[in-house]
Amino acid sequence: MSTIRVGNCSGYYGDRLSAMREMLEGGDLDYLTGDYLAELTMLILGRDRMKDASLGYAKTFVKQMTDSMALAKDLGVKIVANAGGLNPAGLAQALRTIAAEQGLTISIAHVEGDDLVGRAEELNFGSVMTANAYLGAFGIASALEGGADVVVTGRVTDASVVVGPAIASFGWGREDYDALAGAVVAGHVIECGTQATGGNFSGFGTIDTSRPLGFPIAEISDDGSVVITKHEGTGGAVTVDTVTAQLVYEVGGPAYLGPDVSSRLDTMTLTQQSPDRVAIAGVTGEAPPEMTKVCLNTIGGFRNSVEFLLTGLDIPQKAALIQTQMNQALAVSPPDSIEWQLDRTDVPDPATEAAATSLLRCHVKSAQAEPVGRAFSDAAIQLALASYPGFSVTRPPAAGTPFGIYRAAYVPQDRVPHIVKHADGRSEDIAPPSRVAPILDASPQREPAAPEPTEEWLGEVVRAPLGRLAYARSGDKGGDANVGVWIPADHPDAQCAYEWLVGFLDEATVRELLPEAAALKLEIHPLPNLRAVNIVIHGLLGEGVASSTRLDPQAKGLGEWLRARDCAIPSRLVPDALVAGVL
Repeated sequence: MSTIRVGNCSGYYGDRLSAMREMLEGGDLDYLTGDYLAELTMLILGRDRMKDASLGYAKTFVKQMTDSMALAKDLGVKIVANAGGLNPAGLAQALRTIAAEQGLTISIAHVEGDDLVGRAEELNFGSVMTANAYLGAFGIASALEGGADVVVTGRVTDASVVVGPAIASFGWGREDYDALAGAVVAGHVIECGTQATGGNFSGFGTIDTSRPLGFPIAEISDDGSVVITKHEGTGGAVTVDTVTAQLVYEVGGPAYLGPDVSSRLDTMTLTQQSPDRVAIAGVTGEAPPEMTKVCLNTIGGFRNSVEFLLTGLDIPQKAALIQTQMNQALAVSPPDSIEWQLDRTDVPDPATEAAATSLLRCHVKSAQAEPVGRAFSDAAIQLALASYPGFSVTRPPAAGTPFGIYRAAYVPQDRVPHIVKHADGRSEDIAPPSRVAPILDASPQREPAAPEPTEEWLGEVVRAPLGRLAYARSGDKGGDANVGVWIPADHPDAQCAYEWLVGFLDEATVRELLPEAAALKLEIHPLPNLRAVNIVIHGLLGEGVASSTRLDPQAKGLGEWLRARDCAIPSRLVPDALVAGVL
């Protein structure tokens, strides 16, 4: 069986700069990949491009390549990254300039076609600042097959930077669905860097955090089977649970849709082969959807905020007073929207001033800058000596800033160009998949679940945080949020615990535990092979992270909030110390 080793050195625009060199020096690799793009990143790059048309790509990647391009060439490691953002041609040219300055002979190709902003009217997108379709991996594969040492792309799917090298190495075709799906799963696991090796992990107490976490590696075989690992001597760990955490991150139903294949998340098995080696096998794939997703960003207007500190007694009355005063002051030049959020973080008989204090946030938005600029700031500060006792703010109000709105659109795959600009100057059009499937309307109905335990089996219950039984990871997809909840692999009765969990987390319970979801559409998908339940909360983040006014605008802490909620859990499923009241 033939195998390639594909590493990751970036999970987002702003990740650890030294990671590229660390991965190259840390051990053997065939390919090194990086994910630099997110929905918010496209907005940031769009603003860069508005200021300077030659920009629009991830500048941190340029710094990494300036430092490590020669090392990668010497080691024979090929680099694949989506750092091209809105200007992959510009990034490719910048890299060629660096190579020439360093006296290196490097073949650099790029993939483009995803940028549809020039066709916004034709495709009925409306007025948008960015419009980028998610391309697949076959363009990357063609560039590598053409001899490229470095391939940079625009908006491809996050997993495509991993799938492309596998296609090029093994000669997979468009309908090798199971193999493609295995590589997609590998890409999904390692795309977010150290999140696969213990970063943002509920069980962080079991992870070696004495050293910087190592970045992950996917060993992909020609049949699509995968082993997730990391370089020896690096921090963190690769376990069934750290891999599961990434598998349930920012996903929807069991079918993980992509432009090359629909990968079934409910078919794989995970096995701990040895320390820091987790095997993934049995992933099945199906024909990709006929439509591909397009990320649209627009400038939504301007916004501003102020946080009032409310201390001591009569918190609701103090909040009501400042709200009334602010509303009166803003009436002369009212913002388009005013939103108030009161977080009751005070406790009875507080031993510290912090424990006596709650936060009241005022968020304002407007199509014009002035109503949320000086007019708003002055309104807040001019009340400093005329409002509630103990008036204070966390920081002086600043000037209003632009905010973005994200939304998704869908277009047929055959209407999106997919173009490879080879290192030798050739241009190649990549044909769309010949076999596609319709996208079925997502339904909030639960899929068939494992049988629920009987009352006799449940026995005594104990009130305890859900997180004493289960791990979770959460994230954002546009205006939606997802929470994946699963039973740890080392639970002594993991299957029974899962059977209880999947019966427990129904819509009514989720709405009770997460009151923000009470009026929102939910999808709840059991994933029995992972002993996991994935919850999708539609609209929790409004119009996307760049517009959201939640304390946690990307829903990264949502899973930990859910784990902190007290539930009636069968005592036989929780640790003895917890039942005894120790934890």
